[in-house]
Amino acid sequence: MKLDKTPVTLSTIARGRDNNFNFIRVCAAYAVLFTHSFSITTGSSDAEPLVGVFGMTIGTMAVDVFFITSGFLVTTSLMTRQSVLEFAAARALRIFPALFLMLCLTVFGIGLYFTSLPAATYLTDHEVHRYFIKNLILFRGTVHELPGVFETNPFKSEFNTPLWTLPYEIKMYALLAIGWVAFTIVPRMRTALLGKTIIIMMIATGIFSVLQRIQLIGGDGTFTRLAFMFFAGATFYIIREKIILAPKIFLPLIGCMLVSLLNKDVFYYAYMLVLTYTILYLAHIPAGRLRNYNRLGDYSYGIYIYSFPIQQSLAALFPGISTPEMVVGSTLATFTTAILSWHFLEKYALQLKPRHAAESNRQQTQVTHWH
Repeated sequence: MKLDKTPVTLSTIARGRDNNFNFIRVCAAYAVLFTHSFSITTGSSDAEPLVGVFGMTIGTMAVDVFFITSGFLVTTSLMTRQSVLEFAAARALRIFPALFLMLCLTVFGIGLYFTSLPAATYLTDHEVHRYFIKNLILFRGTVHELPGVFETNPFKSEFNTPLWTLPYEIKMYALLAIGWVAFTIVPRMRTALLGKTIIIMMIATGIFSVLQRIQLIGGDGTFTRLAFMFFAGATFYIIREKIILAPKIFLPLIGCMLVSLLNKDVFYYAYMLVLTYTILYLAHIPAGRLRNYNRLGDYSYGIYIYSFPIQQSLAALFPGISTPEMVVGSTLATFTTAILSWHFLEKYALQLKPRHAAESNRQQTQVTHWH
């Protein structure tokens, strides 16, 4: 990677679509697939060997990356469009068409094939309908099990676990939209007030996340950690004119994070502080041939929503499948499905965005983000 020695601000470089967000997202989605390859073949959520190094799976870290990139990109989208309706339409078109198709294919395809129940019983089961509807609506959480499906797999009954993050994502979008609407009472100050609110939310959720980790307050910290990551990404957009992207900052931060691995608690705090800068640096500074990836498409969403049912199907079809075999097999099947999903559905759904939103996209950082 050739590093530019001339410091640049995030505001001057975060323009247009010439960035590495697609590549970062597909790597994050693949990290989730990789982590689940261990849990699905062994039946243990902590089976991934890198847990011992980082104190968390790389799948967990990948989800944090998704929320950081989402916070940055969707805040860019809202601030550029200046319309909550266009913002909502763009977000809905990115998430729900592919989600609906995935649910149809997996619930009435994979689920129906693998269930131990008679077909008529499965199709009329209330839990099947509940699974489909709740996972399509998302806002009130997700359901992870289908009746009679994958009951004998090592990772029993779980059907599409990664969907659990999508309701959190939807709620982050809603918070941004509510803030934008609430500040319409002061239209001239709306952008500034929303920006300050975002910064306050980042600080507050960061503090709560730390307090929950050291068990001074209750809760598992999942919502506050993800909210912190989202609002950290959003904050970097708000203060983009003050963020310098330079090797002299990036490399020492990476060095500090590596040194902090000597203690997992210290690493966690270093990771929380450094990750947002790291991701946005990698999204904008490395260039050259890496940018050619953008010609392919954004396959990350398809990988994320299809990988787990495909992996569970492989575990059911090939009892005793090894983790390396799962990685290879699910990689081939999932990438094929994700590529088809993008080229035959997702990119066409995005073309349905309001005309003004489509025109705005030419002027801004890539905002086809889902996670």
